[in-house]
Amino acid sequence: MHHPSLALARSLRRVGALGGLTAAACAVAVATAGPAAAHADVEAEGARALDQNVTLTFHAESESGSAGISKLEVVLPKGIAPGDVTYKEGPDGWKLTPTDRGYTVSGPKLAVGKDAEYVVTVRQLPDAKSLVFKTVQSYSDGKVDRWIELDDTSSSDGHGHGNPAPRLDLKPAAPGAKPVSPSPTEEPTTAAPSSDTAAGGPKTGTSAPAAEPASNNADGEGDDGMPIGVPVGIAASVLVLGGGAWWLHSRRSGSA
Repeated sequence: MHHPSLALARSLRRVGALGGLTAAACAVAVATAGPAAAHADVEAEGARALDQNVTLTFHAESESGSAGISKLEVVLPKGIAPGDVTYKEGPDGWKLTPTDRGYTVSGPKLAVGKDAEYVVTVRQLPDAKSLVFKTVQSYSDGKVDRWIELDDTSSSDGHGHGNPAPRLDLKPAAPGAKPVSPSPTEEPTTAAPSSDTAAGGPKTGTSAPAAEPASNNADGEGDDGMPIGVPVGIAASVLVLGGGAWWLHSRRSGSA
């Protein structure tokens, strides 16, 4: 027969062993678990292809422990032009500036560790299944995070902890939805307008007034292009010469 005190001692040793295993398992789990991967994303609840005036909310997490986010540069997907995007709200003092491929949202640096979030409105979403918004995130110290990968499983660790670009999945377009006309674009630079156009003269397609008759020409030219004053002067010269010759002939006759 075993003594009760011995049985109690064995039980306590078993509990202690189990506790040690549990603590060891927790330590291993903590040691193997890496830090939560930061990310950038975009949201638009219930968004469908060809929807108009869609509000998109962008969120970019901070990965710096010493500097604040100061700028986000976005490359727009095919089917959305920079002119289709309107800035609604974001961090204090930030503003949107269009670029050749998309836009930037920037302003005073955020507090260290603070995520960046802003909201824009898109004139119309394209007819697509998903949209990718490649984003470059800059910090006040010059550090850059590139959220540009098209597939979050493409990272070297094989666990999807890369830098995937924000992706927005769209539902199929509503029945009858159609693309709207393209956004107005800046007119190409043209030659300077002619003096007639600048002075409010006739425009294209407007009949010009008929030419004045030659005899009424403001420049005083005749039908043959010769100024009218020329023949008048010749006639006057002939009269003067003729009169002088007659006076001289009459004087000679009187003297004889």
